[in-house]
Amino acid sequence: MWRFFDSLRGQLVLLIIAALAAAQAVSLWLFVDERGLAVRAALGFEAAGRAANVARLIEEAPATLEPAILRAANSPLVRFDLSDTPTVDHDSHADSGAIEARVRGLLGAKDNREIRVEVHEVDHGILPMPHMAPEMAEMHLAMMRGDLSAIEMQLSIALTGGQWLNVGTRFERPPLQWPWASFLSFGLTAAIILVAACWFLLTRLTGPLLRVSRAADSLGRGENVRPLPLIGPAEVRDLTRTFNRMQARLTRFLADRTRLLAALGHDLRSPLTALRVRSEMVDERETRDSLITSIEEMQEMVDSTLSFARGITSSEDYETVEMGAFLGQLRADMLNGFSLKEGETIHLRLRSQSVRRALRNLIDNAERYGGMVDVSYGREDDHAIIRVADNGPGIPDGELEQVFEPYFRLEKSRSRETGGTGLGLSIARTIVRAHGGDIGLTNRAEGGLVATVTLPLGPEPLKQERTTT
Repeated sequence: MWRFFDSLRGQLVLLIIAALAAAQAVSLWLFVDERGLAVRAALGFEAAGRAANVARLIEEAPATLEPAILRAANSPLVRFDLSDTPTVDHDSHADSGAIEARVRGLLGAKDNREIRVEVHEVDHGILPMPHMAPEMAEMHLAMMRGDLSAIEMQLSIALTGGQWLNVGTRFERPPLQWPWASFLSFGLTAAIILVAACWFLLTRLTGPLLRVSRAADSLGRGENVRPLPLIGPAEVRDLTRTFNRMQARLTRFLADRTRLLAALGHDLRSPLTALRVRSEMVDERETRDSLITSIEEMQEMVDSTLSFARGITSSEDYETVEMGAFLGQLRADMLNGFSLKEGETIHLRLRSQSVRRALRNLIDNAERYGGMVDVSYGREDDHAIIRVADNGPGIPDGELEQVFEPYFRLEKSRSRETGGTGLGLSIARTIVRAHGGDIGLTNRAEGGLVATVTLPLGPEPLKQERTTT
């Protein structure tokens, strides 16, 4: 699960869901707030309308009917009262103009009587209006979920007889409600966007990116990768096109260098052969032997140089091998053999002949200087590790990296029997690095040298390869 959200696809999906959730929450909050404002405005206008009608009715009816009119007009939420003084002892608030305009409009456009309105918020935790019946108050508390927050309005209207009609009412804010329909709507919206649109678009984005990543890893290991198809968004197509151009340039560069070295080796063989023939005609034996030895050394250096170049640009195909069986076959093919310590089962893709050559160079080098050779293998993180250990004198610490340079030899006699040409370790490291790995040398505390070969296990191949042992 965590690996999914660590990927580009997972993070985009998470971002989309988070954005949808935030938008839905804001939408619901705005809806609830607008709903509350609409309810309060409707109740305020309704109370103002009733107050205007009651004021007009009192003025037109006989005085004996005033108590009956007030009783008929009262309700649990709106109370009417006649008094010689107004309950609102100041002018109307600026934000109460709509209520006053509503009352004047119902009383008549030319009516200029004094109308006072006071609107104020009531703190949380208030009780229901005191004139409510007990059962109504209990129902009201249950309906409001115990959280009463209200706006209270006091309205005083001057009557023609000198009295004041005082009106008191309260508008409770409706509680915050999250209807299940909103959650269902959110779920359906998210599913439709993710499945019908986003998942398709993300697949078009991440699929080509993953293909480019795997192709780049394969190219780094020296595999022959076909040009990738130009699919996906424009930016991904540009990236794929750039990768294809880079791959073509690298392949052409390596091919040109190999052809150059091959031509150089071919051109050098002819004069070396002529020199060898002419050296045989030298009468003085010591001079003749010296010339032949130098010519043979030059010939071997030319052959080794070409081998070094072939190690960089091998045309061998990759195949999947099991490490234990691969090393076991190598031990059987070598004349002197070596001690092999069995490890866990590891499968990896490589150019088997090239890697055999690299390991053979390491093992031959260990046998030449250290006698008995011990080989072991295992897995460390996402790499396969092969260790070649010997009991020889080791290498000075300052020369552990220098020995990988072409033509560098610890043995200074220039004898091919004791020192070789100085290309064995260079060829081995070149082959391993072409696979995306590396070779390192360390001296053992108990004496001898350990060559550690690291080869990446790598991602799944772009096309399935057969498994060989």
